Amino acid sequence: MADPGSRAAADEPRSPWLRPGFVLAAAFIGFLAVVAGAVVLTSDPAGQDDALPASRPPADRAVAPAESSPAGDDRCPELADKRRELLTAAPRGVTWSLFGAVAVPASEESGPAVIGEDVARCYARTPVGALLATSQISVRYLAADDWRKVTRLQTVGAGRDAYIAGRTEAEKKSPTDPDGSVHGQIAGFRFVTYDDSTAVVQTVWRFPDGALQAATTTVLWRDGDWRLEYPADPAAPIPVGSLAGYTEWGGV
Repeated sequence: MADPGSRAAADEPRSPWLRPGFVLAAAFIGFLAVVAGAVVLTSDPAGQDDALPASRPPADRAVAPAESSPAGDDRCPELADKRRELLTAAPRGVTWSLFGAVAVPASEESGPAVIGEDVARCYARTPVGALLATSQISVRYLAADDWRKVTRLQTVGAGRDAYIAGRTEAEKKSPTDPDGSVHGQIAGFRFVTYDDSTAVVQTVWRFPDGALQAATTTVLWRDGDWRLEYPADPAAPIPVGSLAGYTEWGGV
């Protein structure tokens, strides 16, 4: 998740979409809002924990279909995780690795079962699988070199095509980013709702200066896997003062 006010390490992604002025702080947790090609985050200096944003009813969603894998056979292997209980603690058996500069989680039991250079897919149809999917896809659709492939394969929703078009146009105008940006890391989570077709998760991100922000993302079960919902009207993140009320969880 990008911090608009910070500088990057040498190995940070160089996409101009990640630079200050283009990035809403929700970007790494699934949502990027574009207004005239540029969005600036306004944060709460008091750091108060606002109320949890309400989730949209599934029936009201306009969903764009996910594209099939260009490799042809995109079927997912069966995973061992069959647990339906909502998480009350950090999931077991999760390992963390860096994608660029951001730590992302994975599990042999819950996914992703198939990991390519940019795309990590095939998650268990369980709360843990949904949590891993929202964490992985939210980072990769923004930070991947082939972000279009990630976005087309692993996101659905009324705002997806507008995001692709807007980012493509922005990158034509500004193909390089000398400053880059520093990213936050996953610090905690809580489930808002979960069923076999829809999971709404609120993830907290910690920035290098210690600031915490939370944003709500939704994953939908489509074509045998979890896909990140990209709505037409994405919600902004909220500053939080602590991890109270969240499950502490992270790889850094």
